Amino acid sequence: MTVVIDGTTGIDAIQNGTVSQPKVASGVAGTGPAFMAESTVDQSVTSATWTKVTLGNEIFDTDSCFSSSRFTPTVAGYYQFNGVVRGVSASNNVTGVNAGLYKNGTVYTVSSTLSGGISGFPTCVSGLIYLNGSTDYVELYGFVTATSPSFDYNSAGVACQLSGCLVRSA
Repeated sequence: MTVVIDGTTGIDAIQNGTVSQPKVASGVAGTGPAFMAESTVDQSVTSATWTKVTLGNEIFDTDSCFSSSRFTPTVAGYYQFNGVVRGVSASNNVTGVNAGLYKNGTVYTVSSTLSGGISGFPTCVSGLIYLNGSTDYVELYGFVTATSPSFDYNSAGVACQLSGCLVRSA
């Protein structure tokens, strides 16, 4: 026995007791924009100053929405972002590291301050952010309190990074 249901409901068919994968329209979660990018070099920063993190390596970018360390999607909706900032100092005196997600150049959400008086530790930030799909953008910022601090890139896989994906279209 074969049962076919109208495709406009989101379910294409149920055949012989097997449910087929429903098709997801273009621009909604499942086929919407997703990306991940990471730093490729150490980035010197001014102590105790919010600074945009330079992310020079795209690991993936499904809709070509990531450029110049900025994510600007072409689909309006709610996006989940995850960022990592690793602050270091050659003087081994890092007393605080924060990570922040900035929307349109303004702070949206930040991590708690991590402190410890050491050299090199990461902090993470995440947030669900609505973006209009045309002019809104998100960037990763960091804040390191230390003598001669930098955002760390380490060839062993420890790098600053930002990722995000569409969770729900608007």
